[in-house]
Amino acid sequence: MVENIIGAGRQVLAEYGYEGASTSRIAATAGVSPGSLYQYFPHKDAIVLAVLERYGDTLVSHVTTRMTGQFAQPAPVVVRTALVALLDGLDVEPPLLRAVVEDGPRLDDGRALRAFEQRVGELVLAYLTTRRRELRPDVPLDTAVWMLVRTVEHLTVRYLLDRPPVPRDRFTEELTHLVLAYLRPPS
Repeated sequence: MVENIIGAGRQVLAEYGYEGASTSRIAATAGVSPGSLYQYFPHKDAIVLAVLERYGDTLVSHVTTRMTGQFAQPAPVVVRTALVALLDGLDVEPPLLRAVVEDGPRLDDGRALRAFEQRVGELVLAYLTTRRRELRPDVPLDTAVWMLVRTVEHLTVRYLLDRPPVPRDRFTEELTHLVLAYLRPPS
């Protein structure tokens, strides 16, 4: 039943946004009574937070799966693969992405976002550690991870929400260049 309620919460959040979501609407979508819903979730925010956590888990899993076995590839291939995986994962349900970005941080003071960034950061750190000799020696890895995760996160989310007149392949190529230029040691 919990999975059903979280799935309904995701659907309602994507369709109506945070303000339009209600426990009654979520219960109806889940096909359960409001009383049954309250046995598992005390209020709407608890459901939305569960949706946010699940969203982050799914996205990290998607990116990690796509990156498995890629670390031995040349850096441009690895970066491009990671960016495409992130874009694909975020673009599955744009209305949900909008709700997550606009309403998520105010619900939990950004804890779900920080948890997502931490997990992605661990993946980035693992990759950078394998390539340390090829990177700028003047930047500590923890600094590089923090900069890269937040830069890529912001640009990909804004790209998907704003839908600028930039073809996706062009966006991916430009962001790949940006990441590689940041990591590349001076000539």
